Amino acid sequence: MLIGLTIVGLGTSAPEILVSAMASFQGNPGLAIGNALGSNIANIGLILGVTALIVPLTVCSNALRREYPILLAICMLVLVLMLDGELGRLDGVILMASLVLVIVGLARIALRSRTEKDPMTSEYEAEMSEALSTKSAIIWFVIGLGLLLFSSRLLVWGAVNIALSFGISDLVIGLTIVALGTSLPELAASITSALKNEHDIAIGNVIGSNIYNLLAVLSVPGVIMPGVLPQRYSAVICLL
Repeated sequence: MLIGLTIVGLGTSAPEILVSAMASFQGNPGLAIGNALGSNIANIGLILGVTALIVPLTVCSNALRREYPILLAICMLVLVLMLDGELGRLDGVILMASLVLVIVGLARIALRSRTEKDPMTSEYEAEMSEALSTKSAIIWFVIGLGLLLFSSRLLVWGAVNIALSFGISDLVIGLTIVALGTSLPELAASITSALKNEHDIAIGNVIGSNIYNLLAVLSVPGVIMPGVLPQRYSAVICLL
């Protein structure tokens, strides 16, 4: 369960993190911000909605119930930091520091809950593959990471050119096309978990991804390319 609450959640947010980093390095912070916020919208509206349509979901895990207020507190923190219309380096550092605190907090909760009969624990144990050797796992990890880096670069390149061709802001592209594209891993993971009757993993995947999107993904443009957001960006962020 510790792996699921931390590594799996962070892993499915890796596309958003890499895309935001690529966009920020290329001078498109709006694309990075739109990606973070749009992915959260897609997680709740699309992924959770489609999964619930396929299989009605039931939450039995106490760990997930503890994550609900954490996610709400993070949403309020992001709102307070960005109400001034600026995503500065200090904002990015605060979000990254909050990410570390959340991971440590979730790890402590999971370690304290080892003796509890939490349904989420058995669900993750069922997902663990013992047939894969450590060597094979490392090889697949390196291959997957390389493909992820390459595809993230292509996604940012294509999204920026689409925005320029149609005269649309990079924020709008980030909120729509890029957000939907980078949310596909969460969609696949949640639907697969729901079909296997692992409802807590399906919902936990969405909650964890939203937490990491706000803390890990949104902090990237603040640290790499801080600055004042145009007024139209601020209006969209406050609306969200």
